[in-house]
Amino acid sequence: MIKVIAFDADDTLWVNEPFFREAEEQFTEMLEDFMPQHSILKELYHTEIENINLYGYGIKGFILSMIETALRVTDKKVPLVLIEKILEIGREMLAKPVELMPHVENVLSQLSQEYRLVLATKGDLVDQERKLKKSGLEKYFHHIEIMSEKGLDDFKKLIGHLDVHPSEFMMIGNSLKSDILPVLNLGGYAIHIPFHITWKHEMIEHEIEHINFHKAENISQILEMVKGL
Repeated sequence: MIKVIAFDADDTLWVNEPFFREAEEQFTEMLEDFMPQHSILKELYHTEIENINLYGYGIKGFILSMIETALRVTDKKVPLVLIEKILEIGREMLAKPVELMPHVENVLSQLSQEYRLVLATKGDLVDQERKLKKSGLEKYFHHIEIMSEKGLDDFKKLIGHLDVHPSEFMMIGNSLKSDILPVLNLGGYAIHIPFHITWKHEMIEHEIEHINFHKAENISQILEMVKGL
């Protein structure tokens, strides 16, 4: 029944969100003389959401949002040395090594023998290509799709490009909002692998009840799940 299995990348195949949390902590500490840290976090999140349509997702947009937030909370009096530190935080994030989740390569190796595997992730094109190359996982994927957004129309376009019916498509990822719900709504299958840290923007408040929805504790469990389907 299933012909194509698509994987999210960040926090599904490799670690990502903890680096953003570390950067947020450094950022709020830098500006705590101007505003309490929890208030700075709220301001930064607001700025990020406002800027998604301009910059998309990823580290570069995050850096620009930090600079914009710093200018706003300091009433444009932020010392230049702090702007330099923000840029340095961004450079360090972009240079982070790729840390694969446990069992990822073994799972991809086995599944690639029976299914067409697709990498379907969103974010900055250059940065995602960098991480994919460093990961050594590119060889397992039939198709790479780096998306600016992961919505219903985006997955509909991807599935059409792959020339399969939604019922022949499965998505595996850590975000219920971006990876799971759009595919279920199209009639596909989805397996959610929770990560211990989730960005606020990717959270949903309701439980998912769907015949095609499954949940795994880690990526190694999906081998038996896929066999069962």
